[in-house]
Amino acid sequence: MNLVCRCSGVLTASASAALAAIALAGPRDTLMFHRDPGRSGWAPSEPELSRAAVADPRFGLRWESPQFDAWEGQPPRLYASPLYVDRVTLTGDGHGGRTFSVVFAATNHGDVYAVNAIDVEGTAAGSILWRRKLGAPCRFEPVPLDGVATGVLATPVIDLVRKRIYVTSCARERGWQAYALDIGSGEVLAGWPVALAEAGFRQPGIHRNAVLGDGGPARRHDTRVQRGALSLSRDGTMLHATFGESATGWLVAIDTATARIASAFATVAEPHHSSGGIWGAGGAAVDDRGHVYVATGSGFSGYIDQPSDWVQSVLELAHGESGWELLATYTPFNYCQTATMDIDLGSGGITLVPDLDPAATATPRLLALGGKQGNAYLLDRSRLPGGLERRPPCSEDASSDTSLLAPEPQPQFGTRGPLNVFGPYSERDAALDMARGRSVPAYYRDHDGRSFLFLTGNTKAAAGSADNVPPSLVRVEIVTRPGSAAHLRVDQAESTLALGNPGSPVVTSDGGREAIVWVLDPNARRSALLAGAESPAPVLYAFDAMSLVLLWRSAPGQLHTSGKYNEPAFARGRVFVGTDRIQAFGMPSDVIDGGQIYEARCAQCHDHPEGRTPPKELIALRSRERIVTALTDGPMRLQGDALSIAEIEAVAKYLQ
Repeated sequence: MNLVCRCSGVLTASASAALAAIALAGPRDTLMFHRDPGRSGWAPSEPELSRAAVADPRFGLRWESPQFDAWEGQPPRLYASPLYVDRVTLTGDGHGGRTFSVVFAATNHGDVYAVNAIDVEGTAAGSILWRRKLGAPCRFEPVPLDGVATGVLATPVIDLVRKRIYVTSCARERGWQAYALDIGSGEVLAGWPVALAEAGFRQPGIHRNAVLGDGGPARRHDTRVQRGALSLSRDGTMLHATFGESATGWLVAIDTATARIASAFATVAEPHHSSGGIWGAGGAAVDDRGHVYVATGSGFSGYIDQPSDWVQSVLELAHGESGWELLATYTPFNYCQTATMDIDLGSGGITLVPDLDPAATATPRLLALGGKQGNAYLLDRSRLPGGLERRPPCSEDASSDTSLLAPEPQPQFGTRGPLNVFGPYSERDAALDMARGRSVPAYYRDHDGRSFLFLTGNTKAAAGSADNVPPSLVRVEIVTRPGSAAHLRVDQAESTLALGNPGSPVVTSDGGREAIVWVLDPNARRSALLAGAESPAPVLYAFDAMSLVLLWRSAPGQLHTSGKYNEPAFARGRVFVGTDRIQAFGMPSDVIDGGQIYEARCAQCHDHPEGRTPPKELIALRSRERIVTALTDGPMRLQGDALSIAEIEAVAKYLQ
């Protein structure tokens, strides 16, 4: 694709970098959590994962990597979702100069791995290409998180322009650190890591919305959690990290050029400092303007009404020369009740809905999120309705909620109000194992132009019960009408399965067709420990997106114990799941015939050369490495984009 700028003047360096990133990122690359900066959760270029293929009895486990490194006798867990890059040229020892399709993984033990995704000559799929230890992992006190060590929890993010993967990890004695690694070798880049100590966030010129000082009474233990997925500014100059759990919520911007903290925004004005955590797996979402959106959690100190307190809120911010600037907010009508009862709004994260047709609705720019209460919220992100000084008065009137409400009354209120997807509705008992949802919605637009959200969660057997009943997966339509605001309507619910504590759904499709919803379920309640022989074995599910019929599930015990709130990645008909290793599912691979590929894709030009097109006989005189390079990073890259690394290797071998 040629990108042409017809604007007057010269592109800025940041705009050039953003365009370069667009050109470099292929349709099969998964560079961040939930697929893209807006966290849409939709992979629309996976034609090999058709409904027929996934329902085929031959669909199953194709390979798995070796188990990743243990620590103090304990196997690792992957809270971070795996990432995928279709072509990575390695620069380190062992495989230097060779190009691979790579799955990147990071574990709770503070280890990062590059794993070969597709068989190439001499290197089997599942082989570890490089590994990097970031330090001895933390072990939270007084109670370890899920009974295991705490190294990497957040899904990393990859910058293909700079050939980096950014990772955060908690290391003993040093606390939370942000790292930049070379994707070709795993080497930590000069100037990194960056310390992410809370005291550093409060420094003059750095902090926003926080009282300078020591942050209030000292806490015996540091319980900050960096679980939210990392994201990048559109030009790659700022890395975004979020913090939370039973501590102040922070949105941190790290300057990637100078490897330093540029700005930090506190979600609550201290000393009310054990609240507003941004701990959901989604982290910060970024729109096409570079605006950043986060959802905050509850207040462990109970409900407090004060200026600059953004507990239980959606925040829109931008990063400028003076640091973070708060642009707009939204807070649900009943935030004081839910904050007091630890029913986090920000238990998953935000999905920025890809822009709708302005002719179809008065609100073409939308965002969606869920929460522990089991509600689904839709907001006009062009005009978030809240103020910049304080939240609106808390209310018991659901019709006063300022999100985009359906026109009809909601059963749980008897009036208009937010849509409850996973019930029964409660403002008292939706915390811990009674929570209704901790996932980020996934978006899908079908071939008829209808827009849907898929949500996972837990419907409870009764108010006050921790027992799950169906549905755990629901499809919600974004209802539009010309000149009117959009709203949500439950379109269909899966009625047979009660999942344990499902991660965020992800949709694969061939454009607007063949859509499949994938859900990785830890197969246990939130309180389940992930250590020991009795740790749960997760299950991966695949549902027909338009009927919600179950197409396939992994066999009992087939997946090794994983972390929580992670999701699979997809590429070239393979589904990559992070557990204590990478496990790949798909259809059996056929033997790749390089000659057949050449005849189908290359012979028309090279067997009948015109102009400067070299004939086959001349190409055959070149080394295999040179042929591979030409098709991956050289003048024939456009022609090679549709081929896997294994197919390119097969063509090169044929020509030799």
